[in-house]
Amino acid sequence: MHNIAQIIAQELNVREQQVTATIALLDDGATVPFIARYRKEATGGLDDTQLRNLFSRLGYLRELHDRRQVVLSSIDAQGKLTPALTQAINDADSKTRLEDLYLPFKPKRRTKGQIAIEAGIEPLVDAVLANRQLDIESKATEFINPDAGFADSKAVLDGARFILMERFAEDAELLRKVRQHLLQQAVLESRMVKGKEKEGAKFRDYFEHNELMSKIPSHRALAMLRGRNEGMLSLSMNADPDTQATEGSYCEVIISDHFKLELTNSSVDEWLKTVVTSTWRIKVALQMETEFIAKMRESAEEEAIRVFARNLGDLLMAAPAGAKATMGLDPGIRTGVKVAIVDNTGKLVAHTTIFPHAPQNLWDKSIRTLSNLVTMHKVEIIAIGNGTGSRETDKLTGELIAAVKETHPTLTKVIVSEAGASVYSASEFAANEFPNLDVSIRGAVSIARRLQDPLAELVKIEPKAIGVGQYQHDVSQSQLSQSLEAVVEDCVNAVGVDLNMASAPLLAQVAGLTKTLAKNVVDFRDANGQFTNRKQLLSVARLGPKAYEQAAGFLRIRNGDNPLDSSSVHPEAYSLVESIAGAKQLPLTELIGNSDLLKQINAADFVTDAFGVPTINDILAELDKPGRDPRGEFKTATFKDGIEELKHLKVEMILEGVVTNVTNFGAFVDVGVHQDGLVHISSLTDKFVSDPHTVVKAGDVVKVKVMEVDIERRRIALSMRLDEKIDTEKAIRQSQGKPQNSYQKKPAAGKFSVNTKSSGHNKPASKPVKAPQNAAMGNAFADAFAKIKK
Repeated sequence: MHNIAQIIAQELNVREQQVTATIALLDDGATVPFIARYRKEATGGLDDTQLRNLFSRLGYLRELHDRRQVVLSSIDAQGKLTPALTQAINDADSKTRLEDLYLPFKPKRRTKGQIAIEAGIEPLVDAVLANRQLDIESKATEFINPDAGFADSKAVLDGARFILMERFAEDAELLRKVRQHLLQQAVLESRMVKGKEKEGAKFRDYFEHNELMSKIPSHRALAMLRGRNEGMLSLSMNADPDTQATEGSYCEVIISDHFKLELTNSSVDEWLKTVVTSTWRIKVALQMETEFIAKMRESAEEEAIRVFARNLGDLLMAAPAGAKATMGLDPGIRTGVKVAIVDNTGKLVAHTTIFPHAPQNLWDKSIRTLSNLVTMHKVEIIAIGNGTGSRETDKLTGELIAAVKETHPTLTKVIVSEAGASVYSASEFAANEFPNLDVSIRGAVSIARRLQDPLAELVKIEPKAIGVGQYQHDVSQSQLSQSLEAVVEDCVNAVGVDLNMASAPLLAQVAGLTKTLAKNVVDFRDANGQFTNRKQLLSVARLGPKAYEQAAGFLRIRNGDNPLDSSSVHPEAYSLVESIAGAKQLPLTELIGNSDLLKQINAADFVTDAFGVPTINDILAELDKPGRDPRGEFKTATFKDGIEELKHLKVEMILEGVVTNVTNFGAFVDVGVHQDGLVHISSLTDKFVSDPHTVVKAGDVVKVKVMEVDIERRRIALSMRLDEKIDTEKAIRQSQGKPQNSYQKKPAAGKFSVNTKSSGHNKPASKPVKAPQNAAMGNAFADAFAKIKK
């Protein structure tokens, strides 16, 4: 455990004591949000992100530790465990390295090499390696064994070759050297599967694509892997992109050098050359290709999940419209627009369906219906789902607002993402909440509520269904769920939850509360009325002291018995607050919110064994603004009238839109045409940007300029640099999303061959290089001019 804490401390660049204390808290059942907020003295102030990384690495290193013990026991049971091997296994810092060391001792199916060993051929291998001037053909006749299947010298030499191939291919240090070479040199080659040109048109950017494996961004890796899974692309690893196939691989040179073979032209060495070549081509190359493509997938999935998680966090932390009577509209053309009105607490008070669009065209009647509902329920804001018919419905609400302007001057409208609303509508929770309500109306309720409070409503939907990630169905679903659930948990606890208003799904995200406990809280509330103090939680079925400790600080009670219950001050610190109030000779109610006085208090004056300066400073900040919402100011985007479909867009238009998704290569923006446009990373700002998340986040309202529209492929290129000039080459590349090959093959000159004399093997002439910028620009301009000419 000491070693694990030391490793994590070095990786996070923190003190080992911080890591040790955090591990102890986690093992004791504490949650990440609780530790981050209420145990800063113990952890030295580690934040949520550091704690999540610590938690993840702790799991990996513990799995590695357990696997290490299994490996040591297995090798020891075989009687082959040496002190040097034990040390190497204990020093292994990754599962890959550990498995490499275990490979020679790992129980496996009977191989050709093992069959040859059983036939007594292994002494021949040792003799050949010991004496390179040996007459190998003559020596092989001594090991002929017809009963074992080795009837002549050729069969014996084949058996010896398999023994040596397996011995070479199971050498952990050799595999390390080969990996190191491949990390610098290997290129992934993507090719179209013959006959799939039309069927796989969406993958045509990868029909003839080469790229250094170490440099492939996650979105391209996942696109190629999807193409392979769908049978449209074939993927292979080229370990020597600068070498002709007839010249052999430099990895063969690595094998020869590693075993100090110093191959000449003797008969033994000529035989050894065939062993080296076979070791690479039959054993190591296939293993490495499988491993590297798997690692590429793993790395790409991790990055895609990380991007999804960041977008989800931004969306969940979007500013709420607040406790306002809200009308939710779920647009539809033929089936009508579903209408649901919820009051300022989110309770459904009315619902109906209107038919303003074709074929019914009851436009004026729909406006009258909506006008009556607005007046009757004092609606303050209208949420319009962004699905089919949203812009037509947006126009309808515009006329509605104009019609009621005199009586409802502050009525506004907002187009809201309805991603996941249908998932909620058909969920068990929605069925229990609205058992007699049509599924489509439930969707309108969800749209209205997610405008009031995105966090409270979106937690009812499986995170994957919210749709703010790319290739989310291509990544590990268990890892995706685990990561997204952590984001939801962190967001919910950062904001806090109203104990008397929260739904069971929202309560289930509070630190320390499970789904069962959340349901029990709601049942207790329904049976006994609203909570008046946090201590009542201990009366909830199965909610014990540990769960209470973890959850209490994140649950708010408005207008309860104790004013501190509406803040994030933990009940364990109430006595501390009372001592501060006593020292200032003020009642608690006069201390809370007294900014001038609170700023004068020196936290160090109230330090105890239980509470240090960091926690006391947090408490003072909370007392200054109790229960404050960390989310930003509510803002809305206004889509341009008349711009409702892709065909309405014109180059150089300036539009307002909402960021829906941020990726590593740019941001997608909804401008109201039912197709998000892409602001490429180079068009986000005039300055260099390495990470788009530092410029924009999901939910931001931005102004963009239309740079290119590709109606056929439904692609829109946008720019947040409103003064950016229209560049034909760039517009085409962005609108088509065309990746340039990052590797160009060079003429085969000065290459090496494994058949060299002595130890004078030649290294590759040079490493693969990226395509020169002018070459890439030349290709792009050629595409542009071809399109213009057409």
